[in-house]
Amino acid sequence: MGVWEDNGRIVAAVVFEGEPDSIYFCIDENYKYLKRDLLLYAKDNLGNAAGKLRVLINNTDREMQKIAAEYGFKPTQAVEGNSVLDIDLDKLEYRLPVGYTAVSLAEALDIRKYNRVLWRGFNHEGDPPETEAQLAERRTSLSGPHLNVDLCIAIIAPNGDYAAYCGMWYDPHTEYALVEPAATDPGYRKMGLGKTAVLEGVRRCGLLGAKQAYVGSSQQFYYQIGFHPLPAGTFWEIR
Repeated sequence: MGVWEDNGRIVAAVVFEGEPDSIYFCIDENYKYLKRDLLLYAKDNLGNAAGKLRVLINNTDREMQKIAAEYGFKPTQAVEGNSVLDIDLDKLEYRLPVGYTAVSLAEALDIRKYNRVLWRGFNHEGDPPETEAQLAERRTSLSGPHLNVDLCIAIIAPNGDYAAYCGMWYDPHTEYALVEPAATDPGYRKMGLGKTAVLEGVRRCGLLGAKQAYVGSSQQFYYQIGFHPLPAGTFWEIR
């Protein structure tokens, strides 16, 4: 990953998630002149073994699109949407069916149940692997330096299962929270459990000072519970 600083303050970054062939740009609006530098850094230093590299460019950023085109990048059909919810604590309405409860992972963390709801919630069939490596990966996902497990919400079914889950990230130095990840076990869908998990996490962030909640998704589920679409990004690719 690449980081640009000005007098010790980070003003831009080139980052990736998972593998270094799908790239995201972060840039302070006062340093837009660095766009070409960010793209060239990605082109010269990142990509997979086959030479494939794709970068996400906001669909409204014509300047970055033109720079990418200069260096041989082409837009693809791969699009990533984003949505936002303005947090109004008086308007966050949700309820749970009788017998279900919403708790934070600070109150009740069971790593195997956490593993299961994420496995099944992201539409993997059957029971999840419970190898030590798999469980260690789940523990790592809860160990980020800015993660507050009191904001991460699990919906507990009457039988003790985690029926739904929503992870929340909030840095008190900012005014926004991030939803990541959110999942509902297919056996518990269409009951309002996912909605409750997300909005309870949002509520807790709002109590700490967050003004907006963002999610890297354009799924109808989020629109149904009050989120609004933001300009999407398209992956531009070069081989």
